[in-house]
Amino acid sequence: MVAFPNCKINIGLCVTEKRADGFHNLETVFYPIQCKDAIEIIEDSASKKEISFSQTGTIIPGTMDDNICIKAYHLLKKDFPHLPNVKMHLHKAIPMGAGLGGGSADASFMLKLIDQKFNLGLSVDQLLNYALILGSDCPFFILNKPCFATGRGEKLEAISLTLSSYKIVLVNPGIHINTGWAFSKCSIKKNEQGLKDLLQLPVADWQQNIHNEFESPVFKAHPEIAAIKSTLIADGAIYASMSGTGSTVYGLFEKNSAPQLKFPSDYFLKWV
Repeated sequence: MVAFPNCKINIGLCVTEKRADGFHNLETVFYPIQCKDAIEIIEDSASKKEISFSQTGTIIPGTMDDNICIKAYHLLKKDFPHLPNVKMHLHKAIPMGAGLGGGSADASFMLKLIDQKFNLGLSVDQLLNYALILGSDCPFFILNKPCFATGRGEKLEAISLTLSSYKIVLVNPGIHINTGWAFSKCSIKKNEQGLKDLLQLPVADWQQNIHNEFESPVFKAHPEIAAIKSTLIADGAIYASMSGTGSTVYGLFEKNSAPQLKFPSDYFLKWV
């Protein structure tokens, strides 16, 4: 059985509070984007290995046991010990450490894939709970539709928002941003006007009103990421922002526009 985990962008992002448990409360909108990885799982009962894992595309650093797809399998195996041994394959195309949630998407889609493949009968709430154990962004990919997010990002409220009338470009310079570092550099800020209210503004007014507060420390440390945003705006983007803690920057363009974007050849660039 095969699935194609998609990524997300953040529309607005600010840290509203540091919690006693070491996590941070935030406010953002998660919006699904059709830039995808691919995952496959098949039963392998004849094998003595619990998981036979293979991977193509962008190579993921670390050991196999660190892979979040494998962690998703082990998490379900604890509660469903009858799960058979499996072969698992991941093709990685979403940039990593890029603010797009690709790893979180892979984990959540793997939970859903195992549930469907082996008829576990999990409810959405059960899947959300399992996903949160794997990561703060993971529950979003269980729902996988535009959501206003608070808490660590796990408190999700589906919202009516569509960007289908725009072309969206993703640009990533290949810089890996450490999420812990980014949170340590971002100041605590509570929006005077709620993000949900700001989303009601015309998209043409978003640039002056909806901000990703992580841009300030990330742009200071990596001016080339700031330059991507400036270039997108100069080339006609109605709205441009860094996604998550970076390093991907996205831009919204009118459907009838034809910007000739010029970035270094080693940058990841994809229209979605």
